Amino acid sequence: MTSRTRVRRLPEKASTDEAVLHAILDQAVVAHIGIVDEGQPFVLPVACARDGDRLLVHGSTGSRLMRQMAQGSPVCATVTLLDGMVLARSAFNSSMHYRSAMILGVAQPVDDDLEALRVLTDHLLPGRWEALREPTRKELAATLVLALPLREWSVKISDSPPEDEPDDLDDPVWAGVVPLRMVQGDPVPAPDLRFDLPAPVTQA
Repeated sequence: MTSRTRVRRLPEKASTDEAVLHAILDQAVVAHIGIVDEGQPFVLPVACARDGDRLLVHGSTGSRLMRQMAQGSPVCATVTLLDGMVLARSAFNSSMHYRSAMILGVAQPVDDDLEALRVLTDHLLPGRWEALREPTRKELAATLVLALPLREWSVKISDSPPEDEPDDLDDPVWAGVVPLRMVQGDPVPAPDLRFDLPAPVTQA
């Protein structure tokens, strides 16, 4: 933790355990990355995967975000896992259960694009890489894979029950937690699928 990543609002919800950071990133499939381009902030979603002590992201070589990152621009990456709605007896005290991580740093090109793409693909859909053909040279040339080191980060977790004002406890309003989770729906085959094959299963 640094002065830039110290949790100031509700610091009791902060965690400095690196294993907790890894667990959050290992469950996440989307990171939001913020950059500043000519004085204008932009925040864009990207698929992500943790690979050891770095966060992998990829995108088009024509992407403003990816170009800025590849040129060494400092970035802020955030991941949020929404675990539930915390329903209090007042709107003010209602909130959410979440696990969130913020990473600051400068991204670096990876040494092995193909291996990094495999890690990303199998994180999003375990075992999928082996079922696919290898990317062509043209596809690899159009794709940029970058790694953001996990050096400067913060983690914040909210998992408490609702905290109502004493005067609100007598109000006839339901209070508690409604858990939320991401689940896989029924797969929809492509209209041009030529084979009778089992659908893959996501990590959710």
